[in-house]
Amino acid sequence: MLFMNKLKILSLIAICLNLYFQGIGQELLTKDLAVEIALENNFEIKAANNMKKIAENNAAITNSDFLPSLSGSAGSTFASTNSKNKFQDNRVVSVSGVETVSYNASLALNYTLFNGFGRKYNYEKLQENYNLTALQARKVIENTLYNIFFAYYEIARLTQDQLNQNRSLTISKERLNKATFSFEYGQSTKLDVLNAEVDFNNDSINYLNISQSLKTEKNNLNLLLGRSIDTDFEVDTTLSFYENLVFEVLSDKAHSNNVEVLEQNSNLRNAKTNIKISSAAIIPSVGLSTRYNWENNDFGPVGFLATRQSDGLNIGASISWNLWDGGKSHTVRQNAKIALENESISVDQTLLNLNRNLNNAWTSYKTALFIMKAQNKNLETNQRNFERTKEQYNLGQITSIVFRQAQLNLLNAQVNYNGARYSAKKSELGLLQLSGDLLQANF
Repeated sequence: MLFMNKLKILSLIAICLNLYFQGIGQELLTKDLAVEIALENNFEIKAANNMKKIAENNAAITNSDFLPSLSGSAGSTFASTNSKNKFQDNRVVSVSGVETVSYNASLALNYTLFNGFGRKYNYEKLQENYNLTALQARKVIENTLYNIFFAYYEIARLTQDQLNQNRSLTISKERLNKATFSFEYGQSTKLDVLNAEVDFNNDSINYLNISQSLKTEKNNLNLLLGRSIDTDFEVDTTLSFYENLVFEVLSDKAHSNNVEVLEQNSNLRNAKTNIKISSAAIIPSVGLSTRYNWENNDFGPVGFLATRQSDGLNIGASISWNLWDGGKSHTVRQNAKIALENESISVDQTLLNLNRNLNNAWTSYKTALFIMKAQNKNLETNQRNFERTKEQYNLGQITSIVFRQAQLNLLNAQVNYNGARYSAKKSELGLLQLSGDLLQANF
């Protein structure tokens, strides 16, 4: 009876653990839904999109020098004075509290007709900065989605491991139950029961550890999705792989669509534009100005004039030329050329790194596919071996130790095959990111 009580307690613990960690009626978080939530809630994506909006505002025509500037001003002055005036015939005229008031207003319109194409090049740079910021936002989105898919597949792997461990736990429970009854009827030794109990405890602990890891990974994914950490959910554990991926095709796509390559090319175009901007500084600048003035004066009772009002329109043109500034413009041009050379070096380095990463990723991908197939065959072999061993164990032809080893071999084969499947998928994920196809990929 003592062993029966222990068996009931251990079985109850296993059932409670299973219900606690697996849950009932959890949300099914598909990959498409995870992407949708991340694009809306992820903090880094939100910040990147805001930076893109700022760059879009900066690239507007209103932020360039192509439009004229218009300014206005107005003013008023008031004075109250006392005066004592003595004429040549010794007459003295004293006046106190004489008030004079004046008003003025003006409008000024200024426009740069030509400045050596400097504003044109500056506007081109603003447009390129917007393009660069859009690429940076895309890079943030790509990296975030990569991390989300990586976490998603890790959760799927642990979910499968949990299921396999639960099946193994059920087998250990059945073995413990069988050993207990056999011992009570004198058909086995107490050692068989203790061994079965130890194995059941170990399987329960392993199940608990996997469940804890699964919970941790779910918390990590919830953080990436920008939602409550304790949100529970289930994931889709089915996998589909792209068929007939060709290295040459991926390489061509990577060289034309990889976000880091596109970023570096954008930096290169900006460096070329900076040279044009620095060269435009030595060309004369021509400007046009128009100003309208209005003024009204009230001189009071002692002036020769009582009031005076004037208005007028002034139009002017100006030309300015930086003939010599101590060599500063020359220094700016030289530094711009050096910066262009550095950007060209960075382009070459980026392409070389891309080729290295793409080759490494392709090798890892092909190796992962081979390992997945090999582990699948190994699983099939261990499955057949376990079924045969189970039959022999039930017939009493082999010991519990041999049966336990076959059980562990099957569990390890399941874990290895499961890990190989998701490793291959993660390798495929890395290839798609390098080729620039991640955002258009169908998972």
